[in-house]
Amino acid sequence: MNGRELVRSVKEVGSVQGLRAVRSAWRQRRTDARALAARGPERARVPGQVSGAEPLPGGGTVRFARAELHVYVMVGGAVFWGWDGAEPLPSYAIADGPPERDPRACLEPDKDGGWRVVSERVTVAVSRHGGVEVRTPGGVVLRRELPPRWWEPVAGGPARWVQRSEVPADARFFGLGGRASGPRLRDGTYRLWNTDPGGRFGPDDDPLYVTMPVQVVVADAGTHLAFHDSSWDGRVTLREGEEGAGSGHDRPGTSELRMDGGPLRCWVMTGTPARVLHGWTALSGAPVPPPSWALGPQHARWGFGSEREVRRIAAGYRERNLPLSAIHLDIDHYDAHQVFTVDQERFPDLPGLAKELRADGVRLVSIVDPAVKAERGNAVYESGRAAGTAGGGAFVRDSRGREARGVVWPGECVYPDFTDPAVRDWWGGLYEERLAQGFAGVWHDMNEPVSFAPFGDTTLPRSARHQLEGRGGDHREAHNVYALAMARAGFEGLRRLRPDTRPFLFSRSGWAGMQRYGGTWSGDVATGWPGLRASLSLVLGMGLCGVPYSGPDVGGFDGSPSPELYLRWFQLGAYLPLFRTHAAIDAGRREPWEFGPDVLEHARAALVGRERLRPYFVTLAQLARLTGAPYVRPTWWGATEDRALRDCEDAFLLGDALLVAPVLEPGTDRRAVRLPRGRWYDTATEEAYEGPGQVLLDAPWSRIPVLARAGAVLPVRGEGGHTELEVWAPRAGQTGGGLVVRDPGDGWGPAEVERYVTRLVDGEVRVERVAGEGPSEPEWPVRVRGAVRQG
Repeated sequence: MNGRELVRSVKEVGSVQGLRAVRSAWRQRRTDARALAARGPERARVPGQVSGAEPLPGGGTVRFARAELHVYVMVGGAVFWGWDGAEPLPSYAIADGPPERDPRACLEPDKDGGWRVVSERVTVAVSRHGGVEVRTPGGVVLRRELPPRWWEPVAGGPARWVQRSEVPADARFFGLGGRASGPRLRDGTYRLWNTDPGGRFGPDDDPLYVTMPVQVVVADAGTHLAFHDSSWDGRVTLREGEEGAGSGHDRPGTSELRMDGGPLRCWVMTGTPARVLHGWTALSGAPVPPPSWALGPQHARWGFGSEREVRRIAAGYRERNLPLSAIHLDIDHYDAHQVFTVDQERFPDLPGLAKELRADGVRLVSIVDPAVKAERGNAVYESGRAAGTAGGGAFVRDSRGREARGVVWPGECVYPDFTDPAVRDWWGGLYEERLAQGFAGVWHDMNEPVSFAPFGDTTLPRSARHQLEGRGGDHREAHNVYALAMARAGFEGLRRLRPDTRPFLFSRSGWAGMQRYGGTWSGDVATGWPGLRASLSLVLGMGLCGVPYSGPDVGGFDGSPSPELYLRWFQLGAYLPLFRTHAAIDAGRREPWEFGPDVLEHARAALVGRERLRPYFVTLAQLARLTGAPYVRPTWWGATEDRALRDCEDAFLLGDALLVAPVLEPGTDRRAVRLPRGRWYDTATEEAYEGPGQVLLDAPWSRIPVLARAGAVLPVRGEGGHTELEVWAPRAGQTGGGLVVRDPGDGWGPAEVERYVTRLVDGEVRVERVAGEGPSEPEWPVRVRGAVRQG
């Protein structure tokens, strides 16, 4: 929740918290006005004419009259270029250093005075004026970067820059982090500044908590991902192209990126969506799989208030025989909202409560905010004052060297500087208190970071100073990576404290590479049908940016959903990676039995269905780690040539096997579903449909349409809780199959991937496990579904 909402709700006057927020906002404005000089006169610059080049393995350096460009093709086909000496490092996005340069590729002269790098998978051409084209091996242009332009203050300071790009006329844009208006990003301007939108948001709100300069572009010519590696504030203006009618000219799609500072450098991956995401996560880090229990249903509410209420909720699930994996405690379990504390009056025996719940298979998960109450005697504050590099203190400083302060839930607060490795070590050690209280995981909130303010930017002063891994800099560069660095601190701390257990951590805010430390959730999505639609957009968009584990606040964060809205949200959530109900303190309950007996029974079916698919979710989580492929994928994932699917925003693929069509509008009992090519079976009726095309399917209150791909093999939980293989009959003359990963548990054991192939032989479905020693019979029971018919 945002301070603007808070201050208005208490009418400002007479509120200590509101007055503190006003004072903090004015202090921030004065600080920035004093410390950040006006830009003054600026000098515009473009590269100018090419003047020479230095070929090197993988590429080389192209020199222009007023700039120079490093350009390389890496092993695996990733392309990097950087202007004015910009190299891949330092970078918060890159996991373990950049890939090696492709020794077979080299910079060579091109026509019209330009240069080019030719490799097996991609060609990069540099024009004599500084334009950069990325082409397929056949010469088709996927992306054309026009010569950039810089504006440099005459008196010195960071240069702002603009990079304009063109893509094919038929291309569609996706990505840019979590965008409520997606997943397809239509014409408009999108800001790159992680932002708490103020209590709730809907499809028209932008920016939100997670912004990334990561574009995924899908066109007939191919798919590519472009990542401009600068964490500064920026804006991306997109305009889709238009194909000329008859003999008319095509108008290309355009992207204009304006950044307030930082290096001008870019990575591009090309190929199929699967290859693109594999290359992107190879660069930015493999997604860490959540513990297996975190793939089950989870329940949260701001305002549980006491151990008694938590026990009541757990008992409600148990007595109604409803599956439940975790209960999340919000800030109301803290002592006066102070992080790493417990209100002993309302939660007198939190470790005992955690032990009691775990005996029933339910874990406790704790919220963790970064803001620390700036009060002498506060243990976290006192220990932080002695932490940090050379013991200089753990907290962000203002331009005068004093602790930068803001107002959050505990009152006047300071903020750990997570861009300091020593601070990350200190903060990670504090999670020992959470583990001692019995918590099995954490969720990071308010980490954009937020400082309540009745006006202006609800974050730290832009002039606030950060370590930035020893380089030094201010909040303009550190803001977008603040939550990413906090996630790293928490993840590494939990891993040190319990090295044999995979940490469970997800974060409201983050940046490119955040999948290395966990996942994310929607934040404070508005209760309403538009919020339901935005929930799906966010999950799809984050998956395409390399963050596969995410989900919304089921039911919406604010307000009271109608029984129909709650049920449809619940049914959608049952097929998303993070399946969690959550609500604000004044938004009513989110327990399934609070919405009447009909909703309870239908919600029970959704929960049972989710538990049945738990082995499939385990497989998807492990495959995401190995390949970068998100659990939830756009319907065009395997059929980018189908233009109608590029515009499909109301359905998604869950892995390769399932197509899920949630109900996103009220009063719907039937809905149209656009199918990718191939045969698809309605999992409720087992009726077969042929794609590509559109079909009309029943969507009663009891379920949403879910279809299975012909030939698919997916692991499910059968009778008695044992895993079995569910096989959907392939078409005659065609083969199918699937990958299955055995549950490695909640530690760091290797993933054992099994490959299965299905075929129809004499009217009978055959299933074989494919291994190095040859095909063999499956070890698990096999259940064949779908009409076996010729054709």
